[in-house]
Amino acid sequence: MLYIQQSLAEDEKLIHVARFHWMYNVVAAFNIVFFFGLAVVIIGVAIKFEPLIFHNSAMARLGLIDQIKTIHPGVKIVAVMIFCIGLLKFAQMMIIRATTEIAVTSHRLSYKRGLVARYVGEINIDRIEGVNVLQGALGRIFGYGRVMVRGTGVGDILLPPIEKPIRFRKAIEAARSKNKKGNND
Repeated sequence: MLYIQQSLAEDEKLIHVARFHWMYNVVAAFNIVFFFGLAVVIIGVAIKFEPLIFHNSAMARLGLIDQIKTIHPGVKIVAVMIFCIGLLKFAQMMIIRATTEIAVTSHRLSYKRGLVARYVGEINIDRIEGVNVLQGALGRIFGYGRVMVRGTGVGDILLPPIEKPIRFRKAIEAARSKNKKGNND
């Protein structure tokens, strides 16, 4: 059950739940690919230049696996650490994705994140001054973007990249208009 569903008031209704766009997963996976490629480049450079530095011409006649076995252990450790950085970046992004909830209800905007420690940012719908959609060229093509919500006395809340940010902005506007109608009655 979502945090927002657990914290709904009796007369409060869930209007829209934002979701991360699939491009976020692509960027997370790209971290693994990039750092793996960087580790391979480090190994490749070591294979290429280690015989020149240590004047070891016998290494050039070995096969690739044997060349990797004979390079300096420090180079191997650095390459493995570089690859582990990519794995950790991927894991961090996936944890953020799994533990972040963004929702609009009839009374508030709620942004919850955190795995062990929980951070919850909420703005009452009637306290929202403006909503900006930040969408670059790729965001326009693939349908994702960031939303910046400006609240009275709260400051700005910049949400992570979500799918269909225009729909999310419309959900906030719909909640604002329903809230104004409810206050006028």
